[in-house]
Amino acid sequence: MDQTDNVLEIRGLVKDYASVRAVNDVSFDIRRNSVHCLVGENGAGKSTLIKILTGAVARTGGQVFLNGCEYAPRCPREAKQKGISTLFQELNVVDQLTVAENLTLGMEDTFLGFLRKTDKIQRMVSVMNSLEPSITPRQLVSTLSVAQKQIVEIAKAVAAESEVLIMDEPTAAISEGEIERLFAIIKRLREQRVTVIYISHRLDEIFELGDSVTVMRDGKQIDTRPMSQVKDRSELIRMMIGKTVFEGYRPRENPSREVVLQVKGLSNRKLRDVSFDVRRGEIAGFYGLVGAGKTELARAIYGADPYRGEVLFKGKRLPARPDKVIEAGIALVPEERRSQGLFTILTIRGNVPVMNMARISRHGFIRAAEERRVTLEAIDRLRIATSSTEKEAGKLSGGNQQKVVFAKCLFADAALLLLDEPTRGVDVGAKSEIYAIVRRLAEEGKSILVFSSELPEILCLCDTIYLLYDGELKGRLENGREVNGQEVMHVVTGGR
Repeated sequence: MDQTDNVLEIRGLVKDYASVRAVNDVSFDIRRNSVHCLVGENGAGKSTLIKILTGAVARTGGQVFLNGCEYAPRCPREAKQKGISTLFQELNVVDQLTVAENLTLGMEDTFLGFLRKTDKIQRMVSVMNSLEPSITPRQLVSTLSVAQKQIVEIAKAVAAESEVLIMDEPTAAISEGEIERLFAIIKRLREQRVTVIYISHRLDEIFELGDSVTVMRDGKQIDTRPMSQVKDRSELIRMMIGKTVFEGYRPRENPSREVVLQVKGLSNRKLRDVSFDVRRGEIAGFYGLVGAGKTELARAIYGADPYRGEVLFKGKRLPARPDKVIEAGIALVPEERRSQGLFTILTIRGNVPVMNMARISRHGFIRAAEERRVTLEAIDRLRIATSSTEKEAGKLSGGNQQKVVFAKCLFADAALLLLDEPTRGVDVGAKSEIYAIVRRLAEEGKSILVFSSELPEILCLCDTIYLLYDGELKGRLENGREVNGQEVMHVVTGGR
């Protein structure tokens, strides 16, 4: 193939974060005027690769060529100036401004500090009208649907003469009818000599839109090939998950029949009629990809988000209030531990007892000796690597920060733990230790719900596995040798 057919050439790309290699020697080409799809499980390295292409992060090694010239943007603005724009899942629009003001935001023409009307606005409006005539320049963006806001961003990129438009999960929050309209626009962009890099977990979309596909797994590029050379969904899934390891799972001995949690018809803006039971000492896993509803389910049970339906714990209905849920004996280890799970500027001693201060207080005063004792006990029990109880939580490693979050929940005397992505961003050794902690807690009779986008983690830990797709429970499996990783991926990528 003539290299002039390629708009982007990626050679030996590497990105390291401390002890983690997020992108590992990735090399492939993207053909001009095509839709190039990028697929892989969560954590496969797709997002990091896109951040490098858009200038959001600097690469550790390797090269990227844009139209044959070396390309190394220092920021997203520079990437856009060189012709690469991005449509993120979280849209970059300002609801309080009009459509026209959003189109020119950051690219305004001024004279002596005053805005000037130029043909730039008209050109952008013209592009937008060609994509979606129903949108008018004077409309407030707050009046538009999510799909229409996407069109405003696409029009801005096209009018700025972007050669490459990266779309990250663009259909995650739009309806079926809007998806069809978006697909028509993407096909039209290809005809207008715009190359689209399309990222999605919905494999049917990949087959409908894609000219080529790159599959990533564990930071590596597994394969790049034309869609005409991909036989079916099963072949893509095999490349995405590789050989799934089942050996880590150990079945429970003498499992309890006592039901401690009942979820009945749980529904909200994301979830649709979710129902299941959890028994004492059971580890239940909820597996799904981006947009499946895992975090939303955890937050609803915890009372952080409103919902319709019922959540019963030990036979009593739970109110949708986190303080009451904690009082009932339920604790959440959140996905974002630094912003939601820890007080990073406080010491380990300041974090461990915070969910149950009454246990270390008397007459409204903290008993310092008791506070130190329970902290040392947690450090020993969870093997938190630290030289002192006075070390700031924010200065611990990711794995040890996660252990401090676990310690908080255990000190709250929780009988049910909700673990949202419990090992995200921790190294292999810390993962193994956290898995051992989870198993030990289950053996002690605590019930545990694991919400994870890592299939090996779910298969390693969980007794019962629930499959989520687009806010619905699509399957329930008992863990063991009969679990087929490819069938699981087929369900959570929208297969029927």
